[in-house]
Amino acid sequence: MAKGRQQRRGRETVAETVDGGLAELVPDRDRPRAWTLLVDGAPQSHVDLDDPARLDFAYQRRLGHVIDLAAPPGRPLHAVHLGGGALTLARYVAATRPRSTQQVVEIDAPLVQLVRRVLPLDPGARIRVRGGDARAGLARLPDGWADLVVADVFSGARTPAHLTSTEFLTEVRRVLKPGGTYAANLADGPPLGHLRGQIATAAEVFPELALAADPVVLRARRFGNAVLVASDTPLPVADLTRRVATDPHPGRVEHGRALADFAGGAAPVTDANAAPSPAPPPELFR
Repeated sequence: MAKGRQQRRGRETVAETVDGGLAELVPDRDRPRAWTLLVDGAPQSHVDLDDPARLDFAYQRRLGHVIDLAAPPGRPLHAVHLGGGALTLARYVAATRPRSTQQVVEIDAPLVQLVRRVLPLDPGARIRVRGGDARAGLARLPDGWADLVVADVFSGARTPAHLTSTEFLTEVRRVLKPGGTYAANLADGPPLGHLRGQIATAAEVFPELALAADPVVLRARRFGNAVLVASDTPLPVADLTRRVATDPHPGRVEHGRALADFAGGAAPVTDANAAPSPAPPPELFR
């Protein structure tokens, strides 16, 4: 494994080759114990060890709003994180909902080792990190175990095909308790065919959906992230809309008829026809 340290922004960056490419942990110049994780130059997540309840990236803040609204404030959750990255959201749940029990499934074992060495978890946090494929890890969980399932899985900046289908989401619903919440970080660009297909796919499995994203992304003007939220019971759409609209990274929430219209009659994705999400344009990370 190639390892290295380099100076960036006047402080030391830790760089190592992991299964997904070159991982870099770059110090935040404004916060003494905060870091940004990049993989092959693409920003993946941000962690502040002094304040793990602080979320910096827009998509992670939107996922944080979903987590905040998944249960009354402070109530512990059983949470599953598909895709670990720098374990930002697992740290967030541990900080905002103490005594939560969490399982993280991350396929890139060298990345997990790097993150745990440089950005160690609070030893009191009840976070178990399992190596392996996200869908296989989900299959090992019992029925109705989770209050929350968060999917944030990318391989080479693309979500693997087998994590985009109705069969995958049926497995997610099996693991969720009644009234549990599913949230997924999705990435797409013009003409948003992948995103529309994912909405149609989720609608085959869950009766309640909402989508939070930057309006520019929703208007198919640039590549970006969208957070899809699903449940078998009504979602707190009004509260989510207010939080997303007043966030430092303001966005828009679509649901109901407007979300169905946005999907535009897209067909649900199955294992038989699933494809990875689109790759971001190279210029996005220049």
